[in-house]
Amino acid sequence: MSEQAIKFLQEWIGENCQSPSVPAGTDPAKIDEQAETLARECTEEAAQAGIPLEDIQEEVGDIQELIALHLEDAAETDAENGEAGQDGQSAPPAAAAGSH
Repeated sequence: MSEQAIKFLQEWIGENCQSPSVPAGTDPAKIDEQAETLARECTEEAAQAGIPLEDIQEEVGDIQELIALHLEDAAETDAENGEAGQDGQSAPPAAAAGSH
């Protein structure tokens, strides 16, 4: 896999798979649906950047599966961070910092 393809994929996933619209504990079919949409977008943007899908698949295999894993991880992280503010006492630190 070319260095360009690796960099593209890392940046794309970092920008597009960190705040899923699917919360933790959601039906896996919904995560798969979102991953399918994002994989299609990633493939299209890679092609526009001149990066063949084959270069990406050579390293990571199924892009949709990789994206689904990142979405699940991001949802779990969001859920863990959100639990701190669910006692009704205070908002999570990130939310509180952005409200000023």
